[in-house]
Formats: sequence, C-alpha cells, structure tokens
Amino acid sequence: MIKLLLVFLLGMLSVLGFAPFYLFPVPVFALAILLRLCHVSASPRKAAALGFGFGMGLFSAGVTWLYVSLHDFGAMPTPVAIAALIVLCAYLSLFPATSLWLLARLRLATPMLWAAAAGALLMLSEWLRGYLFTGFPWLALGYSQAPDSPLVGFAPILGVYGISFLLIFSAVMLFFWFDSGFRTRRYAVTFCALWMGGFALQMIEWVQPEGEPVTVSLLQGNIAQDLKWRDDHLENTMETYARLIVESKSRLIVTPEISIPLFSDVMPPAYLSHIAEHARSHDGDVLIGLAERTVDGSDDYYNTMFSFGVSPEQRYRKHHLVPFGEFIPLKAVFGWIIQVLHIPLSDFSRGDLNQQPMHLAGQRVAINICYEDVFGEEIIYQLPQATLLVNVSNDAWFGRSIGPQQHLQISQMRALETGRYMLRATNTGVTAIIDERGQVLQSIEIFTTAALHGVAQGFKGATPYVLAGNYPILGAAVLAVVMASISAFRGRRKNR
Repeated sequence: MIKLLLVFLLGMLSVLGFAPFYLFPVPVFALAILLRLCHVSASPRKAAALGFGFGMGLFSAGVTWLYVSLHDFGAMPTPVAIAALIVLCAYLSLFPATSLWLLARLRLATPMLWAAAAGALLMLSEWLRGYLFTGFPWLALGYSQAPDSPLVGFAPILGVYGISFLLIFSAVMLFFWFDSGFRTRRYAVTFCALWMGGFALQMIEWVQPEGEPVTVSLLQGNIAQDLKWRDDHLENTMETYARLIVESKSRLIVTPEISIPLFSDVMPPAYLSHIAEHARSHDGDVLIGLAERTVDGSDDYYNTMFSFGVSPEQRYRKHHLVPFGEFIPLKAVFGWIIQVLHIPLSDFSRGDLNQQPMHLAGQRVAINICYEDVFGEEIIYQLPQATLLVNVSNDAWFGRSIGPQQHLQISQMRALETGRYMLRATNTGVTAIIDERGQVLQSIEIFTTAALHGVAQGFKGATPYVLAGNYPILGAAVLAVVMASISAFRGRRKNR
C-alpha cells in the first residue's frame, strides 16, 4: 500500500515537467524511482499495480481541466463529472499498467536490454493510447521535455514518442547507476551520451528560411464560453472581431476556432466583404473560423476555417474531432450523452485527412484546429509543402486551469518536430507566436481581448520526422520488444 501511494505521488509530481511548470528533470527522477520499484517487484501483478498507481497520479493531476469543461460548461452534475473523470483516468492508467506487467513477465536479466524493453513498452503504450478510439495522447511523457530539455534535439528526428523512449531509457540508466553504488560508469556514460547527443543535435539546421518574414496578427476575442452561443451576445462578438481585424495592419490575420458562432451560409455578406476588403488593402488575407453546413440536404456540418483577401477563397475542414465534444461515437450506445452535456454543435462531420496548405499572404499555411495539433503524425500530411503552421482553438472550455498551458506546450513540440513557426490564435489564450525551435517569441495575457501583432518566418525543407513520421521509432520499439522476448525465451529454456 505504501508503494502504491508513493507511485501515485510520483505520477502527480511528474506533472511538474509539463506546462506551465516546465521542470523537465522532474519526470526523469520520478520515472527512475517508479521503474526501480518495478525492477525489484516480486510479480507482474505487482508491477502492473505500480504502473496503474503512477498513471492515476499523473492523469488525475494532469487532466483536471476536463472537469471544468464537463461541469462548468457542459452542465454535467458534479457527482457524474467526478465519476466520468475517475473512469477516464483509470482507463488511461491501464496503458502504463499493461506495459509494466509485460516488462515484469519478460524477467530480463541484462540491464541494457531491460532498459530498452522498458522504454519500448511504455512508449508503445503511449502511442497506442494516442491511437485507440480516436486517441488521447495528452501528457505523453515526451511533451514534458519541450522546449528546453537537451532531449528535444531528437524531436526533428524521432518526434515526441522518440523523446518519451529516451526519457524512460535515461531514467533506467539513473537507477541502475544508483543501484551499482555509482561505481558502474557505463550507466552514467550512456545517460550523459544521450543528453549531450540531444544538445548537439540542436545545432543542426534541418530547415531553411524561405522568403521574407510576414507580418501576422493573432486575434483573441475573449468571448466567455457561457455567452458565446447566446443570440443576444452575437452582435457583440461580431463587433469585437470586426474591430480587431480592422485595427490589424498585418498581411496575415487569424481568428480563433468558430470565432463567430454562425453557419457560413447565414453570415452577413456585407460583414465578410468588409473583412475581405480590409485584408486586400494590406495585400493580405484573413482566416476566420465558422461552422459550415452542406447544401446537399445531407445535414452534414463542419468546423471550418475560411480565408478572405487577396488570395482566392479557401477553406480547411477539421478532420480529427473530439469524441463526446464534437461527435458522439456509437450513438446507439452513447446517444444519451447529448442530453447530459449541453454542448452546441456536438456532432460535426469530418473533413478530409489529406487537405493541402492554404496559399495566404505569400505563405503556404497548414491549418490545424484545436485538438488536431496533438497528433503530430497528422500534422505532417501538409508538409513539407507548408511554410507556416497555424493552430486555432477555443480553450475557454478549460477555464483558468493548466489545460491551455499544456496545449501551448504541445504546439511547441509540433514546431520542434517540423521546423516550422506555429501561430496560435485562441479565444481566451494562450495566443502565441512559437518559432521553429519551439520557443514562445510573443504571447498575450489569457482572458484579455487583444490582438498579438508580430512577424513569422516561413521555412522550407523537411526534418527526418516530417519525412518518416513515427515509423522509425515505432519500428525500433517493436524490434526491442522482439529481441527482449527472444532473450527471455532463451533464458527460460536454459534454466529448465
């Protein structure tokens, strides 16, 4: 029981590695203790319990912002919201639990092979968590290293899951070194080589600037979530964004996700003409978020970004939707949730996966809407053609929790993986300009009505991650598990 409490606290402590804390060494030491306990555990069952306890600590502390969206804005009763959050955390905790159960089952005697298997199994469980049932990759351990850890030097090569693997492997090296009484140097040497190698990789220029920097204005309307969909507040919302647009002199102006809560076909033509004319007067374009419904009688509707200005009108339809927020999976089973959660437009249709970048303000802009930037393997579908990345979001759903800050850190990782600026325009924050190194160059205060004016440099070229995605690290992880399994099998045969 004491060990379970300890690993639960270690999981909670690991949240300090993520935004807004950015204490990237903390998860390394927390994992070192967890994995040492697993290494000396007497059975796979106990190892699984340790993994589950760690997961419950990590997720219960790290995704508390979901309670705000479920209860405060989704109007879910408090007991139901708490129960739903506990069930979700328990489900997410099954992934590290299963990984450590499998690791203990292997009973590997070779330290380096045990370390590789630990990194591979835990990393594969993270990837699987980000894939099953449309995926929930939030709090993947690799994100805790962005943007300042030396390990992010591997981001343009291996992506966030590769960093998770290296982080876990490093943690194992630490506890093996400790267990040896700090006498076995190879563990310390391996640890230092990984971290120094990451630092050295940051010196490589994977991409090159293309053209002159473009002026940008990222708008933060700060429309309260409980007012956004009210008819009596619509005029104020439209006036707010019209004013922010007209006051912006940049070539590329970006509004947040569904910044104006209207279907595109009922938007006043004069309003859109006014916006487009302003953009053309500065030889630029404006991106505006609207809901879009089809006119073929199919009742499909989309979460869409439209462009207006000197470039031909273009659109991007959100592809990766949030389950139970933007669509209801298995309606025959979960249809009742629509009656519990008071969420407008809760059954969107999916846009195409292979949409191409928009040509705007002399740049090729890859759009991703809200939750989509959590999926790095989908972002690269628009690369290397795109010169800039743009994320639009409405994190007002999460209030003043740590959720919006964690979302910012995820965007920082996408910039690191792709070697592209990431421009974030959000309703209440965090609105920011992130450079190709994952550093936040500019941001504005959350829950303020303002425009962030700055410049963004376009880039061309492709990082190894853009070219190959997650396949190399997934292949290496599978190979490590296979080798570990063969070694375990041979060891058992030898002992018979």
